[in-house]
Amino acid sequence: MPRPEPLPRTVRLLLLARGVNQLGAFSLPFLAALISAGHGASLTVAGLVTAAFGLATIPSRLAGGALADRIGRRTTIVLGLCGCAVAQLVIAASASLAWTVAGALLLGLAFELYEPPSQAIIGESVPERQRVRAFSLLGAALAAGGMGAGLLAALLGRWDLRWLFVIDAATCLACALLIRLALPRDRPAPPGAGPAGTAVRPLRDRALMGVLATGTAYALINQQTVMTLPLALEQQGLPAADAGLLFTATAATTVLAQPLIALRRTSRLATPAALALAHLLLAAGLTGYALAHALPALLASAVVWSLGDLLVIGRVYALVTALAPPGASGRYLAVFGTGWGVAATLAPVLGTQLLARTGATALWSAMAALCLLLAALHLRVTPRPPVRRSAGTARGSATGAAAGTDPGDVPPSRPVRSAHR
Repeated sequence: MPRPEPLPRTVRLLLLARGVNQLGAFSLPFLAALISAGHGASLTVAGLVTAAFGLATIPSRLAGGALADRIGRRTTIVLGLCGCAVAQLVIAASASLAWTVAGALLLGLAFELYEPPSQAIIGESVPERQRVRAFSLLGAALAAGGMGAGLLAALLGRWDLRWLFVIDAATCLACALLIRLALPRDRPAPPGAGPAGTAVRPLRDRALMGVLATGTAYALINQQTVMTLPLALEQQGLPAADAGLLFTATAATTVLAQPLIALRRTSRLATPAALALAHLLLAAGLTGYALAHALPALLASAVVWSLGDLLVIGRVYALVTALAPPGASGRYLAVFGTGWGVAATLAPVLGTQLLARTGATALWSAMAALCLLLAALHLRVTPRPPVRRSAGTARGSATGAAAGTDPGDVPPSRPVRSAHR
């Protein structure tokens, strides 16, 4: 297997910074547990507060795409990270449920600001043939930080869940400083315009809307394994802090399994087939969560789940970047990312209600069934990345690398996709 091409310096620095940030990023799964245990609130109240956080992330994601165009990507990333740090400290210091709710809402409004500019920097700084790998490496960088975060969650969570929010705030500030010092100063593009001065309207792109629909369903499943897992473990008679060990197992799998992305058999899979395979693996892992009641079996299920997750992340973000007209990937990624806000809003309400009414087995069984449905849908409705036949540099590339195409994603006979299918 040939040695992969090196990624641009800007992308490598961004991956490092996000990995540092992720080192403390396992406080959010314990927000519902903190509200329930720390403030004596019911599962319903805990779910509603967490849902309010998720709802706030929707305008946050859209604002991140708009601010990246107006004030610059580096500035938007730093602003979002500092906002997250302030909100985390409010939650950690809260002596009442009201202040915790205020901190959760502030966290939601800042939480997604840095995602669209981060993803746009990666998508536009590498040739098309490297995008799946670059986005997969973003997942690996987050997972590498997550391995340490999971251990911290398992240790500190047994002492006081508030310390998880303090650590998260510290890593947000460290990441913001690294981004501010390491990334080059950016030049914002005129808002609302494409390369030829034409308006870019992601919401009118039917191909993007289809990917958004399936992506939102996937995000709903993913958020259940993050937000609801500690509560589900408690219902199964295990400590909520053991979720940190499961998070560490998924993170380690994401890092160690990265070579699977570069395998010829994997890379040659068309995007719809790769996403269908990924959701079959997700279904298998969730079925394990439904049937297992001991930690070793749950750890094995987490490994299977994370193999599917690994296949999803690189493919879907590379696809959204490819669907965007040149210079508009930030706005396309912002719109696609709203699916995570919708999922973060619905997941805690749905998850806590299923747990309260039917139990953990029913919750994970329902999520596994949804994965099987998505696997079938991807084979029928998911588009392949469009062929861009013109030669040139990668859009917005900081390195001027020539654009290319992943042979596993694009059939030779497929026509160039118009901006608004």
